Amino acid sequence: MSIEFAKNELNYIRRYEAVGFKDQYRIVDGELESLSSKKRYAPAEVMILREHRYEGMSNPSDMSILYVVETLDGSKGTLLASYGAIEDNLINEFMKDIPEANVSNDYMLPPTGEN
Repeated sequence: MSIEFAKNELNYIRRYEAVGFKDQYRIVDGELESLSSKKRYAPAEVMILREHRYEGMSNPSDMSILYVVETLDGSKGTLLASYGAIEDNLINEFMKDIPEANVSNDYMLPPTGEN
């Protein structure tokens, strides 16, 4: 991970948006919901392409994880969750239910400046 983008999640979110991961999601009633379309997805309809974990610069207990996801119908975007002592249990439970075959950490962003 580049030091430039190790600072916070927003840098990575912007880079993913620039290459087409424009949707943002939340968990509602045990499903992943697109904030723009309001369409919902069951865990089996979601693929995790990459995870980025962050520790707070001033407080190491301030931790978060950025999930880069794609759905079976082609929706692509990000979901930001806290973890550790203040873990978001709804997101954590949803992510545990995603089939193992749908989880990879292989997606690579193009180098900075190449979108």
